[in-house]
Amino acid sequence: MKDKIIRWGLPVLFVLIAMPAVIHDTFFLRVVTEAVMWIGLAIAFDVLAGYTGYLNFGHGAFFGLGAYTTALLMMKAGWPFALALPMGGVMAAVAALIAGFPTLRLKGAYFAIATWALSRAVQQLALIMDITGGPDGMRLPPFLNPQFFYYLMLAIVAATFALLWYLLEHSPFGLKLKAIREDEQGAMALGLNPTKLKMQAFILSAVPTGILGGVYAYWITFIDPASTLGDLISDQALVMVVFGGMGTLIGPVIGAILIFAFKTLFWAYLSDFQLLYLIILGAVIALSVVFMPNGLWGTLGGFKKKKRDHENKLETSLEARLQKNEGE
Repeated sequence: MKDKIIRWGLPVLFVLIAMPAVIHDTFFLRVVTEAVMWIGLAIAFDVLAGYTGYLNFGHGAFFGLGAYTTALLMMKAGWPFALALPMGGVMAAVAALIAGFPTLRLKGAYFAIATWALSRAVQQLALIMDITGGPDGMRLPPFLNPQFFYYLMLAIVAATFALLWYLLEHSPFGLKLKAIREDEQGAMALGLNPTKLKMQAFILSAVPTGILGGVYAYWITFIDPASTLGDLISDQALVMVVFGGMGTLIGPVIGAILIFAFKTLFWAYLSDFQLLYLIILGAVIALSVVFMPNGLWGTLGGFKKKKRDHENKLETSLEARLQKNEGE
């Protein structure tokens, strides 16, 4: 698996790095920038959902907190973007720490409902507070350099992927999270501390999400509660992860690319049918759960495994026949 990641990941990264030098279409670059952002949001969501087994419907709250923290520090405190951006990740981490104590004691649907309620509470606060601009939102000073935001998004997502790849796939931390996902009581019997590990996973999921929210705020130059704290962020991240394959890092990447491509084409040609888009998202989740419970990546991996097993059986059977013929 490690060799495959390096063999395929590095060429893809080089292509993405070289893309702005080859393609000068600003609109296309903005679309790719947003696609990269959604890849980052999906893999961050999968830390808690896929590896730990806790569906976090408050994922969008961390994105919005990062966006508003960065925007407020720039507009109200006069901080430069380079200093305000990391504080978006810090605020998301603090929020995850505070929210994690009561919510991570819950399981299953109770945890999902609690995190959804948390997201709605943060959104309502942003709507009534004067400092956030209320429902009218906030405007940031424009910085018209699409290449800058593209490379910044790419760097953050690539660094997040590399960090999660090491922590979740090549260190004991990932094995501990999987143990909690499979049998939390059994993990406790082995001497693990599920509450501490879940809190670490919660923060690990929140920090890159908050940083991406800060980049998004400066990139778009306008934020409001509906766009940065709405349910659609968490819902789309969930669809991407479930469709691509939970509990993997490649699955959310594939899911994010395919779902975002569909979203872009849908809004380009069917923008008048907003409700239909939400219905399709719900249908994708339902069909994925029923027909592809392991997601697209997991299903393809299962087909390959079955094919290898079948080939191994045929090879073993052939060798046995040859040996029998030689013996006769």
